[in-house]
Amino acid sequence: MKAIRNLCFLLALALLSAVAFGDVHTDYDHHIDFTRFHTYSWMKVQTDDPLWQSRIKDAVNRELQAKGWQEVPSGGEVELTAVGAVHNQQEYQTFYNGMPGGWFWGGFGDTATTTVVNNPVGSLVLDMYDAQNRHLIWRGISSNTIGNNPEKNEHKLDDAVKKMFEHFPPKEK
Repeated sequence: MKAIRNLCFLLALALLSAVAFGDVHTDYDHHIDFTRFHTYSWMKVQTDDPLWQSRIKDAVNRELQAKGWQEVPSGGEVELTAVGAVHNQQEYQTFYNGMPGGWFWGGFGDTATTTVVNNPVGSLVLDMYDAQNRHLIWRGISSNTIGNNPEKNEHKLDDAVKKMFEHFPPKEK
């Protein structure tokens, strides 16, 4: 019984870590030498909520400037685009009752109640293009559950962008 409790605790901890940090992936053109780039310009930031356009730019600017890159109004060596969106992700939650202890897994209990919960999920896709030839050279994708608190959501955005640029610039292979 103690082993099952420990396993449940570890699974819950893993789930909370995934929700706290969100899902972040990056990919890049492995033939590009990123050391030749030092400046960037924004092409477009598209979001459903105009307030988030500047928040996305600010978060990305902080990370790129910390890496030694400099934003220029136009004519940067790299051009950036970002698309932010929110969609509902459905989750099915089933609760079993009627047996001692209150709830069980695997269909135990007299009654099972399943409810559908809509969780808002925010997504961000950030692309970098070589300004000379307009080829995609780097992409970062992040998704995370969001709530009603804009400050907490902004903090999640900052964390996701920081994680995107954790291993940036990529090393040429």
